[in-house]
Amino acid sequence: MLQDFADLSTPLVADACVRLGEPLRAAPAGILPVVTGQRVAGRVLPARHYGSVDVFLEAFTHAAPGDVLVVDNAGRRDEACVGDLAVLEARAAGVAGVVVWGLHRDTPDLVEIGLPVFSYGRHAPGPVRVDERDGDALTAARCGDHRVTAADVVFGDDDGVVFVAADRAAAVLETARALFRTERDQARRIREGETLRAQTRFDAYLAARAVDPSYTFRRHLRTIGGAIEE
Repeated sequence: MLQDFADLSTPLVADACVRLGEPLRAAPAGILPVVTGQRVAGRVLPARHYGSVDVFLEAFTHAAPGDVLVVDNAGRRDEACVGDLAVLEARAAGVAGVVVWGLHRDTPDLVEIGLPVFSYGRHAPGPVRVDERDGDALTAARCGDHRVTAADVVFGDDDGVVFVAADRAAAVLETARALFRTERDQARRIREGETLRAQTRFDAYLAARAVDPSYTFRRHLRTIGGAIEE
């Protein structure tokens, strides 16, 4: 999955979801890699945190190589729920990365370990609670507004994190790759002196919109085969 994602980005994946009419499921803004440039892609390995690391250890017993641990800590900003030992164990289990709806700690150690970790940021205190655990703690996790399971895949880079249904991932990546080729060609033409307004026939769009106020720029781009918004 990471190889298929290698030449793409989360903005392209998000735009491809819009283009295909797939649900657009992005992690909350601010969930970013601990180390700039880290990327992750793989099947979701969900775990809901209740104050103890045991839920992660149990999740790892069910992990397949390349899975990505997605930790639901309800977006809490008062505790860090993932640190160096959990990430080392994730790497030992063959997990490809960790996405946390919450905070991490042990930042220098995570940098040294090198496994991609995404979170809201760093915070020194760990949990001082142990809450009652739900029966489905290892079958589903939330990340912001979105519920994810092992039937989903996750993509992450410097722009954030996006979730896609696993059975739609190939189509989404194919569309993202087509958008990538179009946008790279548009960028090349701008550098060579052909403005984006000229490429997108912006004068024609303004004229069409004057006749039909419901005519959107996105519709216009689809008509001419351009790409910028999706």
